[in-house]
Amino acid sequence: QVQLVVSGGGTVHAGDSLTLSCGTSQGTFTNYAMGWYRQAPGKERVLVGAIGLKDDDTYYSDSVKDRFTISRDKTKGGVYLQMNNLRPEDTAVYSCAAHRNLHVLVTTRGPYDYWGQGTQVTVAS
Repeated sequence: QVQLVVSGGGTVHAGDSLTLSCGTSQGTFTNYAMGWYRQAPGKERVLVGAIGLKDDDTYYSDSVKDRFTISRDKTKGGVYLQMNNLRPEDTAVYSCAAHRNLHVLVTTRGPYDYWGQGTQVTVAS
C-alpha cells in the first residue's frame, strides 16, 4: 500500500522560509483532500491548513494565515506547505494526512485514510 512521506523539515531562523512536501513519487492522492498538522512539545496536534480537490478550496488556521500556503503537486499527486516569515512559535513536528472528504479532514480528529510521518521544524529566535 502506498504511504505518505513527509520531508523538508529542519532548523531555520526567525523570518526565514521553508517548504515541506507530503506525498509519494506516484500520483496516488490526486483525488484526496490533503491536510497539514503540527504538534508542539506538550501540546495536542492542531490543524495548520488543508486543500480540497479544487486548487482554490483551501483552509488555514489564524496563526499561519497569510504566511503559509498549501499547493498541490499535480505531477506527483502530493502537496506542499510553503512557510514564510517563520516564527519561534511555529516550532513543531509537522505531519500530513489525506482523506476523501475535506470536511472530515478539517473538522474532525479522524480517522483519516492516510497519515504521513512527521518532520521536525525548529525556528530559532
